[in-house]
Amino acid sequence: MAKISPSSIKYSIVADFVAEGPFQKPDVIGALFGQTEGLLGPDMELRELQKEGKIGRIEVELTTEEGRTKGEIVIPSALDKTETTIIAAALETIDKIGPTDAKITIREIVDVRGSKRDYIMERAKELLANIKNSGMDSVEIENELRESSRIAKVTLYGEEGLAAGPEVESSDEIIVVEGRADVINLLRHGVKNAIGMHGTKFPKTIAKLGETKEITLFVDGDRGGKLIAKNVCDNANVAYVAMAPSGKEVEELTGKEILQALRKKVPAEEFLKNIEAELGNGRKRELTEKEIEKLRELSSELKGRNVLVLDESLEPICNVPSSRLSFMRSRRKAFVLLVSNATASVVVGAEKLGAFAVAAKTFGRVPETKVRLISI
Repeated sequence: MAKISPSSIKYSIVADFVAEGPFQKPDVIGALFGQTEGLLGPDMELRELQKEGKIGRIEVELTTEEGRTKGEIVIPSALDKTETTIIAAALETIDKIGPTDAKITIREIVDVRGSKRDYIMERAKELLANIKNSGMDSVEIENELRESSRIAKVTLYGEEGLAAGPEVESSDEIIVVEGRADVINLLRHGVKNAIGMHGTKFPKTIAKLGETKEITLFVDGDRGGKLIAKNVCDNANVAYVAMAPSGKEVEELTGKEILQALRKKVPAEEFLKNIEAELGNGRKRELTEKEIEKLRELSSELKGRNVLVLDESLEPICNVPSSRLSFMRSRRKAFVLLVSNATASVVVGAEKLGAFAVAAKTFGRVPETKVRLISI
């Protein structure tokens, strides 16, 4: 098994769990590996990621009182932020540990690099103070102190304790970004009204802010950023959306790039229309007889009420219970949902995932929908 280097760790997933019964730490580890197996496809298998050194040693702390067990799980990750949040969301689909019913809830995803940068900044200031006759002029000292004070002004806001700039409360216009590192970078360049969304669940605080303030959503310049933008716009009143340059993250932008991106912001409705058109390219087509035959073959993999989610090449993305469709996250877009019996909830799930079709052996009472219904 490859070991993850401490220097390569980017994020730390912290989860709480509670279960109605006694068990030991190995039972928790077994549940994490066993119940996420096959859920996200071969590239995101938790066991394989750990072998490759992309997921570190899983730490579990637990206590059992009066037959009830609760505790904490910590998983270090060297994956990028999108992949890390996908892994975190998958953990919340686990409903048993050992023989007992259990519930796992993600408490937070910590940007480990943020704490390292904070340490570097503080240590650098100590070393800077000890340099004698360094020749630093007054302008350099002023700039260094100004940047330090901006970073120090990161506050915690709302019931989820979201990282925020000092002017979020007082400003009528706010900028919503993905995480704490983004807030720090905007502060570094003088933007004080930003607030970050950490973790995998959409924060209620953002929805509340959208009721009284004008929100500009500022996301990374990749597919993950577009998917996050769609999710936030579905759950909050967003006025505008801005994107980082293609392939770049908000946390790494220069001051000039930040200003240019914010100047190019577009109304949320226009942004959503554009990405829907983009993500929908090639989807308005008929499935060939050969593809339908492949769906019939794949249907043998279905068990009970499970849903097999397929991409546009009809390759499996994940195989999940229909009740877990709302938890599904993937870097690949859902194209067909394959089930034994298509119910109304499956069709609604397909609509939310932006799928082209639902394929099934039988159909129950389903609502009127734009999703294509294919009998196999």
